[in-house]
This record gives sequence, structure tokens and C-alpha cells, in this order.
Amino acid sequence: MAGHGAEEHPHGADRLCETGDRVYSRAVRRGRVPRGDAEPVPCLLELALLHPDPDDMDWLVPTAPQEVMTRLLRGMYDEVSASQRRVGSAVAAVEWYAGLGRRVRTASPAGEGPAIRVLDGLARIQAAMDEATQACTSEVLTVQPGGIRREAELSEGLHRAMALRGRGVRMRDLYTHVARHGQGLLTYLELMGDAVEARTLDEVIDRLILFDRTVAFIPANTDRTMALELRHPALIEYLVTVFERLWRLAIPLTAPLPDTGIEGISHREQSIAALLAEGHQDAVIAERLGISVRTCRAHIARLSETLGAASRTQLGVRIAQAGLDGPPRSPASLRVPGQESPSVR
Repeated sequence: MAGHGAEEHPHGADRLCETGDRVYSRAVRRGRVPRGDAEPVPCLLELALLHPDPDDMDWLVPTAPQEVMTRLLRGMYDEVSASQRRVGSAVAAVEWYAGLGRRVRTASPAGEGPAIRVLDGLARIQAAMDEATQACTSEVLTVQPGGIRREAELSEGLHRAMALRGRGVRMRDLYTHVARHGQGLLTYLELMGDAVEARTLDEVIDRLILFDRTVAFIPANTDRTMALELRHPALIEYLVTVFERLWRLAIPLTAPLPDTGIEGISHREQSIAALLAEGHQDAVIAERLGISVRTCRAHIARLSETLGAASRTQLGVRIAQAGLDGPPRSPASLRVPGQESPSVR
């Protein structure tokens, strides 16, 4: 960030300094602030969060939070992993400022709802999802994290899925590899037939549902009792790009997981080894792979035994020696320390 305030305010629009946050919040609530209020925080002008009022140059008016959100997301297309953290930060900022400034609205075309709508409570989320289902005519894209899906979750959404199938809507679903072990999912896919195509990955982003590439739903809190309904074209395009890139990396549910090429080490344990090498704790690894912490630790114990490691520190060394500290490699390039060549199952 250039300008005389850069050293005093080294941040972006998604992490304002305390004074900047206070002045911008005031501007959002009131619709404008005196120019003098922004003198201690030149960052607000440099980041284009405030701009002169064309009717009175002694006042500054705020940029709508939704427009700030769009600017923050622009340019994040090429870094899916890094952008996940940025999206969470930006969404939190939008929720906060949008809640303060009901007077600041982004104009929407006639007949359309707001670009970003907060759905508070399971009943409102359910109603919005039913409405989007009824309006859908061609395609649904979903990301379903969390490992094995509970029967209740599958049953809750079955009526919507069957309605979509009846209208010839095509569906593509992304799950974690762990979901392959859930009988409920297999039964659901059998009921849906060729209307649904499913693929799996070691880990996926948080839950996402996209209808006809025009409206999307994402969680707005950790227990999923709140959701965001998104209709902004730039946001929708970004989420579709994320989905398509994950889809290309995923493995069809009908295809087996690739063999690691090392006797005694499963595909899941190879994924755990790579995350351990990155320095993640057991609970974080379990959450990302959709398994319990207890199951994760059992896999780590088997890794230690297979690789001949007597401690976590030694396990890290053995993981690197075996070539398990990065993305999956071809079986020929993997080896267990102390073995001349890997045993391919």
C-alpha cells in the first residue's frame, strides 16, 4: 500500500486497524462522515473504503461492504488453498459491516434478491434451499465435507434431490475419501441413478451448494445454524472455479483409490503422513480428512510401526525418507527406509 499512511497502517481491507474500523463502521451506519474524521486513518482512502461525496467534498461516503467483498475476492482465483482463509476473513467482515449499515444497499436488478443474504436459523435455510431447488433447471454442484454422511443428513435432502432428478437436473457431488465407507451414501447414489456423479478427495473445502451457477449457499458459522445465500455473479464465478478445479483433482466414487506402492501403508495413511510433515496437529488432520481424532491417531501408530519410528520426531524423518512428505507420487518413487525396493500390493 503506497502513501504516507502505509507504515502506520500496514494492512488490507479485510483487517482494518482499530481506528480505521471505527471510522468505517461509523460511515456505514450514518451513510457518510466528515473528511476530518478520516485524517488519522489515510488507509481508508488508500483502500477506497471511503471516497468524497460528490455533493459535498467536505464529507466522505463509504463503499458498500458488498462491493468491498467483491474487490477482496478478485484476484484470488489461482490460489484455491490460500483463498479459503481469505474468503473466511472477508465473509466475516461483510457480515459485521452489513449488519451495521442497513442504509447502504447495492442496487439489484428488478425481480432479484440481494447479492448476499444472511439466513439465520435452520428453518430459514431450509426454506431458501427449497426455493432454489424449485427454481433449478439444469445443474447442481455440491461439496460435502465431514467424512461419512449421517443417515439423517441424507434423508433430509432426499426430497429435494428426487425433485431435481424428476426434472432432469444433473448433479455433481464432492466428498472426502472417508465418505466411501458410508452405506447411507451408497444407498442414496443408488436411488439417484445416473442423475448424480460423485467423486472424492483427501480433503475438501467447507460445505457448498450451487444451483444453476446463479445462487450458492455456504455456512456462516461453525455449527451451520446460519448460512449465506450468494447471488453476486463474481462470487458465483469464483465458487464455480473452485469447484471445477477440485473436481478435476478428485477420484470417481466408482474407481478405487490409488495404491501407495508401500506394503502396509494405505492411501489415507499417506495423506496423514503428508499433513504430519506440514506440522499439523492430530485434531487438525482429523478434521481435514473427515475422520475422528482417535482414528487419526490409530493410523499414525500404524505409520510409526510400518516405518520403524520410535517417536514423533523420528516418524517425521522416516516420512521424508520414504517420500511421503508431499503430494502422492508414483509407486516406483516411494520406498520404506531400510528396504531396497517397495513392495507393491
